[in-house]
Amino acid sequence: MNILITGGTGFIGSALTKNLIDQGHAVSVLSRNPDKVAKICGSGVNALGSLSQLKAEDSYQAIINLAGAPIVDARWSEDRKQLIRASRIDLTEHLITCIDRMSVKPALLISGSAIGYYGNQGDTVLTEQSTPYEDFSEQLCADWEAAAKKAEQFGVRVCLIRTGLVIGNGGGFLQRMLPPFRLGLGGRLGDGRQWMSWIHRQDWINIALAMIADSTMHGAYNATAPNPVTNAEFTRTLAQCLKRPALLPIPAWLLKILLGELSQLVLGSQRVIPERLLAHGFKFQYDELDAALNEALSHK
Repeated sequence: MNILITGGTGFIGSALTKNLIDQGHAVSVLSRNPDKVAKICGSGVNALGSLSQLKAEDSYQAIINLAGAPIVDARWSEDRKQLIRASRIDLTEHLITCIDRMSVKPALLISGSAIGYYGNQGDTVLTEQSTPYEDFSEQLCADWEAAAKKAEQFGVRVCLIRTGLVIGNGGGFLQRMLPPFRLGLGGRLGDGRQWMSWIHRQDWINIALAMIADSTMHGAYNATAPNPVTNAEFTRTLAQCLKRPALLPIPAWLLKILLGELSQLVLGSQRVIPERLLAHGFKFQYDELDAALNEALSHK
């Protein structure tokens, strides 16, 4: 199968690309730094620097749209918010225009989203049918999904992956948490009662592979393990896996001062269940947090 991936050099995309290559697929990766694609994803990948390089005669059976500026790299100033939105929504709309021009349309578009779609909802159990709580993250995800769904007008099957906190080696939010925890200086964030809905990177990849293989899958899916945990439980489990104490909580007021509106991401609560995946019979390789963390930490 010929597959195009936007955002293919990122933490998830690079690992997905390698899995697809191993399965024998031909993969093209769109990246702002095409000269780095071979080093990150392997020499067998075709690199594109811009969507403008796509031609009407190009034929892809599947497109996987993961591109977007990092959410947590800087405080959410108005300029930063605009960049976060444009790098997702504007690019996706440009991608839809490219699909419109293609003589042969892709059978499938898998497009990224996030559990930020639901907003901060405390202890409420959230499924794909849950009503979102309005805030910046929710509006971002809703608009991103709406842009991707425009591909349906061309007969393209659209799958939306509402991604939780991704655990894996060499990147993601875990990489940011490790330095203080390895020094024994970690601890819960705020009161620690906020829910964290997580997923191991390999399970995320397996979800995408299932969507490629199974033409009955469509619409939005929560890409989270079936056992979300509170922040207090997450930090305790991480400390145990590292054999370190977790005795230094960071108060909510300090996080709000340091991070501003961005603090919503670490203090907000989303207790998400992958209801549609479970109903479909998807089997998680890592459904318990300690197993997921131990696997991610096992790489040197």
